[in-house]
Amino acid sequence: MLVLSRHRDESIIIGDDIVITVVDIRGDKVRLGIAAPIEISVHRQEVYEAIQRENRQAGRLEPDEARQVGRLTGPPLRRESRRTRSEEA
Repeated sequence: MLVLSRHRDESIIIGDDIVITVVDIRGDKVRLGIAAPIEISVHRQEVYEAIQRENRQAGRLEPDEARQVGRLTGPPLRRESRRTRSEEA
């Protein structure tokens, strides 16, 4: 694991097109901004793990059961919602 120190408004670049910026530091919490191409999913770890569990569970469903679940839940969400600063205040 690479460990880096950054101050507020400093960034880390991953590859050619992913930028992680330290947006704010409050006590023991760090707020990060992540700019990545739309085709790259970005999730908090607990959300990613929940998606993986759901995918494994869906893979075990029979076709009729899968159709029923699709009718109940609607279309799948592609990315986490992104709140703006005004929504967080």
